[in-house]
Formats: sequence, structure tokens, C-alpha cells
Amino acid sequence: ITREGVTVELCIYRLEHTKWTLEVVDAEGNSTVWDDEFESDDDALAEFERTVQQSGMLEFMPAATKRPN
Repeated sequence: ITREGVTVELCIYRLEHTKWTLEVVDAEGNSTVWDDEFESDDDALAEFERTVQQSGMLEFMPAATKRPN
């Protein structure tokens, strides 16, 4: 997914006997995994969308390339 000039890999998956997991991987391979699990893949996607709406895609930009405030 590319938005606001930031590209990430969005991973929504479920292992056997678990609920859905949300993970975002940045361009450097750094991973952000939500602690909470989700009832459905749609719920996980909605959480990603909420996070982007609240914090923006810069939340997932590699630390080495973030611009100082």
C-alpha cells in the first residue's frame, strides 16, 4: 500500500487456532504488529485504516528516513 509517499506491506493473517493478526512492514523490513487480535480480516483492515486516519502513513516510515519535527 502506498499513501502519502510511504509504501508498506500490509499483512493480515490468521494462524490455526488464532484470531486475525495485523502487521505492517516498512520499506526497510521493520515490522509493526498489533498486540490485539481481530475477529475478522475486515476488522484488522478497519484498524489499519483508523490508524492511518489518526496518525498518517508517516507512522510507518522507516525511522532512519523520518524528518525531524
